[in-house]
Amino acid sequence: MTVPETKTLTAAPRHDVKVTTALRRFAISISILNIAGYTFLGFEQPWLWPFIAIFTAYVVEIALEAVSARVDKRAPRYAGGGFKGMVEFLFPAHITGLAVNMLTYVNDRVWVMVFGVVVAVGTKWVLRAPLKGRMRHYMNPSNFGIAVILLLFPWASIAPPYHFTEYLYGPADWVLPAIILVLGTMLNAKLTGRMWLIMAWLGGFVVQAVVRGLVMGTSIPAALGMMTGVAFVLFTNYMVTDPGTSPSKRSSQIFFGAGVAAMYGVLTGLGIAYGIFFATALVCLIRGGYLWGLHFLAKQREAQERQAPAVHGAHDRQDAPVEQLVAAPAAPATGSVAGGAAPQPATVVLSGDPCKDGTCFHGKCAAERATKNKAAVPV
Repeated sequence: MTVPETKTLTAAPRHDVKVTTALRRFAISISILNIAGYTFLGFEQPWLWPFIAIFTAYVVEIALEAVSARVDKRAPRYAGGGFKGMVEFLFPAHITGLAVNMLTYVNDRVWVMVFGVVVAVGTKWVLRAPLKGRMRHYMNPSNFGIAVILLLFPWASIAPPYHFTEYLYGPADWVLPAIILVLGTMLNAKLTGRMWLIMAWLGGFVVQAVVRGLVMGTSIPAALGMMTGVAFVLFTNYMVTDPGTSPSKRSSQIFFGAGVAAMYGVLTGLGIAYGIFFATALVCLIRGGYLWGLHFLAKQREAQERQAPAVHGAHDRQDAPVEQLVAAPAAPATGSVAGGAAPQPATVVLSGDPCKDGTCFHGKCAAERATKNKAAVPV
C-alpha cells in the first residue's frame, strides 16, 4: 500500500536579517516622528489620518500577499511565524502608510490619501522585475504613491516643510535635524549599506545646483539651502535609500544616487514642481527597465547556447567524408557452392568522390566507364 505524497507549501523568502532590523528601526523611527509631529512639532494633517493610513496599508498588504501566495501555490509570508512574523511582515506597509500621509497634504479629502496608500502598497505586486532569480519590486512604494497623488490631483501638494519644526525655536531648530541625520546615517552605514548612494546623491545635488546657477542664473545658495531642511534630511536617509528598491552594488549605488540628483536638476530646470519625488520615480523606472533588459539578454544568450551544439553537429555531418557501404552483386562463381547456397554479395566501399565511384554525370568519365565495361566482357 502506497501512501499518497503530500506537498508542503513553503513561504516566499523573507528579508535578510539586516534588512529586517533596518525595517524595524525605520518603522520605529517614523512612528516616533509622527507621535512627536502631532504632539509638538506641528503636523497639519488630522490626527486620525495616520491610523487610517496604517490600517489601509495593512489590509492591502495582507490581501495582496494572500492572493500572491494562492497564485504561486505557497504559504503566505505572514503565516508560520506567529505574531512576530506578522509584525515583521507588516513593517514595510507600516512605513509606507505613515510616509504617504506624513509627506502629502490633500486638504480634508482623506480618500485621496487612502488612494495614495493603496497605490503605494499595490505597486509592489504590479511593477516588478527579475532580480537574483526572483521577482522584486523596483518602484519606491512611498515615493510612487506620493508622485501619483501629485500627478492625478493637481490641487494636492506635499506637506509644507515648516510643519516639521513649526513650534520649535532657537537651538531646537537644529537639534531635530541633527538627531534625524545621526540616526539615519548610523542606520544606513550599519544595516542598509547605502552610504555610497547617499554620498552620490548629495554630491550630485550640489553639482546640479551649481550647474543650474551657472547656466540658468539660479541662486546657488538658495538651491543649496534646500539641503538644510528636515524634509531633505528625511528623504536622504529614509526614502531614497530604501533597501528594497535601490541597488546594493557600490557602482550601482553611485549611478542611482547621482542619477536621482541629475534628474532632479533637469526637472527643476524645466520648471516642474516637486521634482525630488518625480526624479526618484523616474530613476526607479529606468532601473526596472534595465533589470528587464538584462533578463531578456540572459534568456537570449541561453537560447543561443542551447542551439550552438545542434548547429555545430550539423556542420560536422556536412563536412565529414561520405563513406557508405553498398552491397553489389558479385561475379558468378565458376565453381559450385557446397550445399547449393546462393552466392553472397560483395561489399564495395565508396570513397566519396563521384568520379572515382562511377556515380558522376561527366561525359569523359562516362566514356571511360564504357570502355572499361567492354574490356571486362568475356569474348
